[in-house]
Amino acid sequence: MLPSVPQFRLSQAADLLGVSDDTVRRWVAQKLLVADADGAGRQVIDGAEIAAFARERASSGSGGGRVSARNRIRGIVTEVQKDGLMAQVEVTAGRFRLTSLMSRDAAEEMGLQPGVAATVVVKATNAIIETESAG
Repeated sequence: MLPSVPQFRLSQAADLLGVSDDTVRRWVAQKLLVADADGAGRQVIDGAEIAAFARERASSGSGGGRVSARNRIRGIVTEVQKDGLMAQVEVTAGRFRLTSLMSRDAAEEMGLQPGVAATVVVKATNAIIETESAG
């Protein structure tokens, strides 16, 4: 049995999506995201809702600017595919999608499923930095 998908306060959703709290509030007001009240009366968004929204945003290529990512990137799990001994896990961080291959056992032990907050740790020998040209 899978654990229930967590709910996130608006500030946490903003952190996972790489935007400001005000942006998330506007998206809720525009009905792009659905927020409910938790037991304490605070607005929360279901993790699966954030995952679906993040995936759609990443696919559309929205956003832009200059970015040089660090080695630890916080995001939300948007997809998990399990086949035999392996699992492919996709995490969306802002407008970026990161994919990790791991053992099925590891993915299950970690409870990875769409809507779960996660941090991707990247170790690479090469990094390419891109910036938009000025003017």
